[in-house]
Amino acid sequence: MDATQLLKGVLDVAVLAVVEAEDGYGYDVVRRLRAAGLEDVGDASVYGTLRRLYSAGALTSYVVPSEEGPHRKYYGITDHGRTMLGHQRKTWSEFAATMTDLLTPEAAA
Repeated sequence: MDATQLLKGVLDVAVLAVVEAEDGYGYDVVRRLRAAGLEDVGDASVYGTLRRLYSAGALTSYVVPSEEGPHRKYYGITDHGRTMLGHQRKTWSEFAATMTDLLTPEAAA
């Protein structure tokens, strides 16, 4: 099974969960996703997801000046984003439970 295909399907919820825990700028979100175990996540995929979620009203953004380089655009979750994340968590839990049941050897018997 190709994990990158699975990742594409869950990247929105993963990004929302990371930003819900703490606001972050693009590469910070990438770094936290990788630290959580999604090592194959691509920078461009995350940046695109951040922009799309922002356009959908799930994220807000603000700029923080940096003394060591360019200003950083931070993203935070909105109330709409929290609602989306709640629905996606429920959907994920139900889907994961179904797949676990299907893949458990006792269930196949």
